[in-house]
Amino acid sequence: MPERYQLIQTPERLELHDTQDPKIGAVYVDFVAGKAQHRRLFGGGKGQDIAKAIGLHKYKHPHVVDATAGLGRESFVLATLGCHITMLERSPAVHALLADGLQRAHRNGDADILAIVKRMNLYHASAHTWLPTLPATCLPDVIYLDPMFPERQKSALVQKEMRFFHEVVGEDPDSDALLEIAIQYARQRVVVKRPRHAPELALHKPAFVISGKAVRYDVYLGKATAQEHQ
Repeated sequence: MPERYQLIQTPERLELHDTQDPKIGAVYVDFVAGKAQHRRLFGGGKGQDIAKAIGLHKYKHPHVVDATAGLGRESFVLATLGCHITMLERSPAVHALLADGLQRAHRNGDADILAIVKRMNLYHASAHTWLPTLPATCLPDVIYLDPMFPERQKSALVQKEMRFFHEVVGEDPDSDALLEIAIQYARQRVVVKRPRHAPELALHKPAFVISGKAVRYDVYLGKATAQEHQ
């Protein structure tokens, strides 16, 4: 992690700060209030595009591996919708923020939030090496990928979290390879979140696409499902 970025424990939470630009504010994980609370209460439930891509109309309470967990927002949404989530994050700094967010959510005392975060498990691991260690009996139903997309030239327009991520985590040059690995270890589907007009990962054509205004979800059949359709 570049020296200009530091993890700072405040009285409330663990935060990531840009020491050279303190006015920009901190990045942290909050599963209780803010955006997470709003989306939990008003996000649209199983009518959301991500829910359709995961297949919640077909699979009840699927096990989903969020292989690029980031700040955990999609993981929390899916756990809210009844999925059992395994979050993988290889960046030590981002993993620390996630762990802190989960711990605070467990201590919050809200029964609804506690039920959600109990369905979320976090591992400090790279999906590239973690997925191949799974025995056949423990393969997830769905693997979800949201790889880092190259930063736009107009960096001032990029939201704060993305600026931090590009500096602290960098891009995901190995995301093409991760897609191929994920297809081998997903029972049902691999779902890849992409900017709407971005190319497919590895130029691999998906089985189908669910597209919104700004992003789309490329859906690939997992190995087990693909074999069934041969």
